[in-house]
Amino acid sequence: MIEGILNFIQELKFRNESLFWFGLLCLSLSIIFLVLTKITSTQVHGVNAWFKPFKFAVSIGLFSWTMALYCDYLSDFNVTPFNWTVITLFGFELIYIIFQASKGQLSHFNISTPTHSLIYSLMGLIAVLVTLYTAYIGLLFLTQSFPNLPNYYVWSIRLGILIFIVFSFEGGLMGSRMNHSVGAINDNSNWWILGWSKTVGDLRVSHFIGMHALQILPLLSFYIFKNTKATIVISIIYGLLATTTLVQALNGKPIFTQNEQKES
Repeated sequence: MIEGILNFIQELKFRNESLFWFGLLCLSLSIIFLVLTKITSTQVHGVNAWFKPFKFAVSIGLFSWTMALYCDYLSDFNVTPFNWTVITLFGFELIYIIFQASKGQLSHFNISTPTHSLIYSLMGLIAVLVTLYTAYIGLLFLTQSFPNLPNYYVWSIRLGILIFIVFSFEGGLMGSRMNHSVGAINDNSNWWILGWSKTVGDLRVSHFIGMHALQILPLLSFYIFKNTKATIVISIIYGLLATTTLVQALNGKPIFTQNEQKES
């Protein structure tokens, strides 16, 4: 297994060195941030300030590595502009999140000063630009043929990108509300390491589930289902799961009720 992981890392580096190193940097930083959650006491909304940089570093690292792999499958695609779009924009966002965490201040939903308001707006623009670029890549996957790849795997990438796009834009719902909670103000009652609310609706749940379709569906298809119809069915179920958690959050309900938590 370790040998397989090392081979994958070497292959990823060969395919897209720029996104490989950026992704590795983000994942390495995430380990540092996780350690900081244990040795520091700075909090934002009742949660250790370093949990947010940790989650964003992991998410950006996984996105970078995932797209490095997918882009290599495309023919006649100039990957360099995409690489630097991701590195520059997400790099800026992560640096700001780290800076705000170090001060014990909000990065998102922070419009307390003109500067904070401007940077928060820029982060929203960053999310839109990267999502639109990813949507373009998804369109290329729909219009190109991939004779060297299993059909079920190609469909898992297509559907994974589609669900990612939908629930990436769902983040705009949180931005418009200036709040990720429904029934409270940015509740962080900290369900496990994810920080999801235990008491009210949390829009981050569907955002997380939907965006990570980008990795989960291709993994399930390639290693488990290995069938086009099964891949499409599980993708529909996965999309419905993300949608259900969104509706649940909008109704002000946590992902698990208090009774379910006590039973577990």
